[in-house]
Amino acid sequence: MAKTTNEDKKRFRQFFWRSWAIQASWNYERQMNMGFLYGIAPTLDRLYPDTKDLPRKKEAYERHMAYYNCTPQTSAFVLGLSASMEEQYAKNPTDFNPDVINAMKTSLMGPLSGVGDSFFQGTIRILAFGLGITLARQGSILGPILAMFISFVPSYLVTYYGGKLGYQVGQKYLTRLYSEGLMDKVMYVCSIVGLMVIGSMIASMIGITTPLTTGKSFVLQDVLDDIMPQMLPLSLTFLMYWLLQKKVSVTWMLVISIVGGIILSALGVLA
Repeated sequence: MAKTTNEDKKRFRQFFWRSWAIQASWNYERQMNMGFLYGIAPTLDRLYPDTKDLPRKKEAYERHMAYYNCTPQTSAFVLGLSASMEEQYAKNPTDFNPDVINAMKTSLMGPLSGVGDSFFQGTIRILAFGLGITLARQGSILGPILAMFISFVPSYLVTYYGGKLGYQVGQKYLTRLYSEGLMDKVMYVCSIVGLMVIGSMIASMIGITTPLTTGKSFVLQDVLDDIMPQMLPLSLTFLMYWLLQKKVSVTWMLVISIVGGIILSALGVLA
């Protein structure tokens, strides 16, 4: 590993501080995408400083406006790795496929969120504030102080060193992957993992069932589940994707979802 320069340390600090603000512009359509763009914007501005580079800079900004949702602390690793990949693309735009950047982000969202949420939200927070509440009930000022301190230290370490690791790993291995012709295989694997993440999100986040029955012998939902589990959520996802392909605005898609859901629920078609 090459020696860390002052410029590298500056970038690590950017990954750290901007990862903490990644949910500041959270939205229902693409969730943390604007926060991620805010985190990687200094890298893009550094890579494309001239007016002649403006089209490529706009392309990069648009690329990072894609859907993104991950635990903020572990997002620093994705941010550092994405910055390193953007540097490779800026150096070799003809050889580097920029689609692999978002494919990598998508493939990492699920695993890092699973680990990050379980560790920070399900373990550290409970331990920290469990101890803090116990001390606070005894009248000790150490209660809130220890709760914040125990919560902060792991977050600080994972966020700072995660961004550093992502950036350095990218610098070390991306060139090697391209020189050995392995990047297409990495892209293929990332695409598969990304589709798996999206599929699991459809199954877990879209709750649509039908209560239609004909007596006790026929339950439509059971039949649909036998054919394909979560068929209705998947069908709705494909409908929304088709509307996106037809350039239907997000506002109209929300209206269709809300009004259609109310009407179908009132008619007893959906539950």
